[in-house]
Amino acid sequence: MRDISMILKSVWKSLFVFSAISVIAVSTVNAQDAKEGRTLFKAKCSSCHALDHKVVGPALTGVSDRHPEAFLLKWIPNNAAMIAAGDPAAVKLFNDNGKVAMTTFPELDEAKVKDILAYIKEGEPKPTGDAALSAAPKEDKTSGLSIAGIVAIVVLAIVILVILGRASKLLERLILQKQGIEIEEDVPLKVGVRKMFKNKKFVMFFILCLIICLGSFGWMGMWNTGVHTGYQPVQPIKFSHELHAGINQIDCQYCHSGAFKSKNASIPSLNVCMNCHKAVQARDKYDGEISPEIKKIYNALGYDPETQKYDESKAKPMEWVRVHNLPDFAYFNHSQHVVVAEDAIRKAKGLQPNEPVCFACHGPVNTMEEIYQYSPLTMKWCINCHKETDISGQKNNAFYAKVIEAHEKIKKGEKITPALLGGLECGKCHY
Repeated sequence: MRDISMILKSVWKSLFVFSAISVIAVSTVNAQDAKEGRTLFKAKCSSCHALDHKVVGPALTGVSDRHPEAFLLKWIPNNAAMIAAGDPAAVKLFNDNGKVAMTTFPELDEAKVKDILAYIKEGEPKPTGDAALSAAPKEDKTSGLSIAGIVAIVVLAIVILVILGRASKLLERLILQKQGIEIEEDVPLKVGVRKMFKNKKFVMFFILCLIICLGSFGWMGMWNTGVHTGYQPVQPIKFSHELHAGINQIDCQYCHSGAFKSKNASIPSLNVCMNCHKAVQARDKYDGEISPEIKKIYNALGYDPETQKYDESKAKPMEWVRVHNLPDFAYFNHSQHVVVAEDAIRKAKGLQPNEPVCFACHGPVNTMEEIYQYSPLTMKWCINCHKETDISGQKNNAFYAKVIEAHEKIKKGEKITPALLGGLECGKCHY
């Protein structure tokens, strides 16, 4: 017994250090798994599931408590195979959810499924410290300052005119007194519009104020020409970003996949809408009838919800109204900003980890019942962003790697061609 005590006494420190390292390692792995799982969840699951409420499928918070992990590792990648094989738990789950077929994900291996489950268990990361403070809304006082500036200029002009008027009158009296000319006391000007406009000083002051006011309003009018901040056209379907991106938390790239890989964000086809709206028809809100807005999708595709078949002869294109417009001479590449500069833009705009980088320009679309132009999209607005955004930590991407490579060649006196700096990209010449 004494020997056992001696052995434990000699190794307890080693055991303690090993345990601490193990706990830290496990925590780190779990955090990384949850982070990777969030990315996978947004890409694969968010169109039909949310963490805390039902979308097409049930809410997933607590799913690991409701089902064994071994079952979920098989169900998520290929639920159809489990149902076809007659697995009792799989068949029951399928029936309990209205026999709505779940998409299969054969590309998800066991490690990726565990990442997703880790994210579901941990939930969305909570903003803390500086990140929470940076997310606080900031008041835009530009318009207030402009009006205050105009008022201040007018008041200053009045004060200057009064002082100059009194000074000129005093000098005039002194000169006349030296010349021995008697000075009559001023007769106060009676109140009246005609008499007021007979006073040259008042007329000069009135004209000066008029010029300042008209000039200020004219300048502001010309400055805002072509600026469509707040533009909100009527769309053929009342699509609610608040419902889809906010309440249902559908990831932006699920519909606007082009933003991450091309110049244009792209408008999703109605077939993307049908991924959900074959099943989701909002009948509970319309006394058992299909939502009028969802009916518009069916009519545009020639889809019959009763037979679940398409009639191409009845299909017609949906004519969406463009909200964000740029001049033809302005070139903007979504993927360059969304992918290459994402970290820098997030830091500059103070976005939270759970907010898409799209919010930097398009504003909080998850709160917009109908989409509208949030930012002015002017040249000044773009230039200010390019001046303020810090890209010093963005050197590990292809664009800056090419710039550094070109600089090294210049130092060595080697040949530099436009092709080295991306001169062969189609977008350099073609729009």
